[in-house]
Amino acid sequence: MKSGETITFEATENIWQLGDIVLAVINASPDHLLRWEHKKKPAVDNWVVSVKDTCASCTADSASRRRLHLTNLTAPHVCDSEGRLIALFLPYHTIDAPLQPEISEEAAEFLADYLTLLHHNLSHLRRSNVTKVAEATIHMLAALLLPSHEKLAQAQAPIDAVIATRTIRAIDAKLADPALTPDYLCKSVGVSRSRLYRIFEPAGGISSYIRRRRLLETRRALADSSNIHSIAQIAENMGFTDPSTYSRMFKREFGLSPKAVRALGWQGMLQSGSPDMNPGDSGNRTLNTLLVSNSLGMSIDS
Repeated sequence: MKSGETITFEATENIWQLGDIVLAVINASPDHLLRWEHKKKPAVDNWVVSVKDTCASCTADSASRRRLHLTNLTAPHVCDSEGRLIALFLPYHTIDAPLQPEISEEAAEFLADYLTLLHHNLSHLRRSNVTKVAEATIHMLAALLLPSHEKLAQAQAPIDAVIATRTIRAIDAKLADPALTPDYLCKSVGVSRSRLYRIFEPAGGISSYIRRRRLLETRRALADSSNIHSIAQIAENMGFTDPSTYSRMFKREFGLSPKAVRALGWQGMLQSGSPDMNPGDSGNRTLNTLLVSNSLGMSIDS
């Protein structure tokens, strides 16, 4: 590199105004470092919560605390990140906390998961939902920084949304495992069975949700013309050991028998990756979005 030559790299920034708060997402090359430094005479005193985004399937661990950064722009700080960075800006008066607040590892993990979740669900956000989502976000941050019974109660909606997402992630990881039970999920996610059922009540409860996810997986396999396993084998792989009961549940759920779905798939009339086989049914993604949106009190387009 010649003396005085400037190094450049491509980056994009998307910004969403949600009432009094702003969510910014910066996408840059993972080979370049993004660095924010404290300005000696800042013009604003906003709170900034930033997190390095990770894949939705990754499990939460102690690295969550290292990838989450919380500060006030008036306080000395340096923030480094590579790749995608999610940053939340809030006015100073929204959170009554010290300029350099301490945050526990568990709270950091929760907040990191929530910001990632918020970003991933912005495409489903209606204008009418903006105020309530902004309020939920402020309540979440306040409850994690200065926990109290009142603040935790106010933050119930965003906390439930994170619990729903973590539970869905745990289900995805063990969908075919017979050990996947409500009790296992309660221990894995760290939540009571009554709260887990309440969160998944829109899907008929946690057991019904797991059953439907397994039915969806068998439907995908049946529609795959390269899958040579028998219908009984496909069903058994997902824990359905009684072929007659499985067939009745499948037809009640999708309006077609397993044999009919297999025939359509093998004839090339049905793609295994297509979630839409029934009017009003939109597969895993919409089912998951419904649960998260319900937890946040959001309405989504069908």
